[in-house]
Amino acid sequence: MKKKLICIECPKGCSLDVDIENCRVVKVTGAQCPKGEKYAISEIEDPKRILTATILTKGFPLKLLPVRTDQPIPKARIADAMKAIRKLRVTKRVKTGEVIARDFLGIPGVSVLATRDLEMLK
Repeated sequence: MKKKLICIECPKGCSLDVDIENCRVVKVTGAQCPKGEKYAISEIEDPKRILTATILTKGFPLKLLPVRTDQPIPKARIADAMKAIRKLRVTKRVKTGEVIARDFLGIPGVSVLATRDLEMLK
């Protein structure tokens, strides 16, 4: 099976042709740098994404706090991640970069971070 991808690892945006057999990459052509082949293999064999979302706050004028994971999570777990995000609530002040949840989805080392300060109005 062949698949076409556009590499997003650098500004060149190489058009990659990927040969796949048994869900494994056997050949990548079109990469103009070493990052292209690595990207293609990762995207086909183990795709991951940084999750960005919002979580509810309680007791603040800002009703939703924007958050993101600090590391990519498996693409297949995005739906589970969104269910877990919907259960989170922020009830205290937080600063940008502060950890909201550690070992998110039981994945060691993956945290959910605030991407905005959450303060009370003065």
